[in-house]
Amino acid sequence: MNEEVQAALDAALAGHTAINLEIYYWWCTALMIAIHAGFLAYEMGASRSKHALASGVKNILAFAFMIPTFFAFGWWIYLSGYNWPFGSDGVDFSSIDLMAWDFEGAAAGVPWSENMGPNLQDQASGVFWAAFTLFACTTASIYSGAVIERIKLSAFIVTAVLLGSVVWILGASWGWHPTGWMVVEWGYRDVAAAGVVHTIAGFFALGILIPLGPRIGKYNADGSANDLRGHNMPLTVTGLMMIIIGFFGFLGACLIYDPAGNWVNIYGLPSNLSAFAFNTLMGLAGGVIGCYFITRDPFWMMSGALGGIFSVAAGIDLFYPPLAFLIGFVGGLIIPVGAKMLEKLGVDDAVGAVSVHGFCGIWGLLAVGIFCAGYPGAGDVPAISFMGQLKGAGVCVLLGFVPALLIGIVLRVLGLLRVRNEVELMGLDEAEIPSQSYPEFARWEEATAGDGYDRPRRPRMDGPGRDGPRNDGPRRNAPMVRDRADRQTMDRTDPDRVPPVPPRKPS
Repeated sequence: MNEEVQAALDAALAGHTAINLEIYYWWCTALMIAIHAGFLAYEMGASRSKHALASGVKNILAFAFMIPTFFAFGWWIYLSGYNWPFGSDGVDFSSIDLMAWDFEGAAAGVPWSENMGPNLQDQASGVFWAAFTLFACTTASIYSGAVIERIKLSAFIVTAVLLGSVVWILGASWGWHPTGWMVVEWGYRDVAAAGVVHTIAGFFALGILIPLGPRIGKYNADGSANDLRGHNMPLTVTGLMMIIIGFFGFLGACLIYDPAGNWVNIYGLPSNLSAFAFNTLMGLAGGVIGCYFITRDPFWMMSGALGGIFSVAAGIDLFYPPLAFLIGFVGGLIIPVGAKMLEKLGVDDAVGAVSVHGFCGIWGLLAVGIFCAGYPGAGDVPAISFMGQLKGAGVCVLLGFVPALLIGIVLRVLGLLRVRNEVELMGLDEAEIPSQSYPEFARWEEATAGDGYDRPRRPRMDGPGRDGPRNDGPRRNAPMVRDRADRQTMDRTDPDRVPPVPPRKPS
């Protein structure tokens, strides 16, 4: 009887653990959606008003296209590509095997597998697939902000799917899969995806930006750059804060819920959420303060918060919290300096995505090699080393940059990458979006167009306020005037103008 009771208790505990796993990743995935709400607000605010809706639509469509394509082939790439293109014999560039995919082991990742749909016997595949799909969507959102205001919507969708459902997930299979060749051969350590998400996405953006070219008006004839500010800084800063909220779900999904009731990181080593909490907040604060030292701009300060998180992400479960603060602080210093360097090189990164994600991602990988060298890996995996991290960072840079540059050049040659100049000048919203960002403002602009004065006036109001008993219409609807000279130069024949002020009589 006791054995039967114990068996029943063990079965109930196992079921309870499986349900907890499902619940945990369900809410991590839900929280990650806040990242995309944040990116949408961030990019719309960072765009000029004539491009705002087009920037938002890019984010919506990237999210929508990523989900079915990641279901179709992205998840299979992760499960099968961990040894590609070298095979199981290790990194040997003299014997490349383009067929070195694990077709048998990845059978559970093909769309027609019984694991890829409702299955009462499988309580893990769906939630893990969902979390990885949201990682893929994040890479597309990272890239999206860099190319606002001039990329064709169709070109963006194609390149975003290439990044999210092919390029990044292949890098994740190499450097995030516990048997990926970067891990097994070099001891590559990237617990919260500083390299396989942020570095790859940041340098993918750079690869597209080069053939895409700068926005019209960004550079003067002498090569000096203009600051093409977005139309709504409060919306941008709010969006950045929402991204930070969402990244708590992102980082939480980088832990594995062990059926034994413990936490392990993506490489199977013991960890916990407390370590993530300490170092996420310390890196965030360091990034803000680092940017504050370089610039007082709230846009860069909030970008520094993100960069600080990414700077500590690779070793987030190992760093001593004050060290995490220092690493985030250095990341905050890197961001505005890196963005200014790219600007001088003629690269028009509208939101600093290459610097925030790409440069901070590299710094985060190297920081692990500098401060955590010698920390052992799981099983036969080599210990952390600076050279292993350096080589891993190089792979992430090339994996992001090279495919993007190639497809960007092809699309540019075919005339499919960038909108026409007249469309860019008119605004992508008017050309591509059957709606208006601020319809009330548009009506106001129409009502005040062509009045011949630099300062627009409010539209004429109907009703007694215009011609009724109060007889205060002209003055209520007149333009604001600052001094006597403004009044003296007004056209007296215009009924909407305040008459000139007569000269004062001498006292």
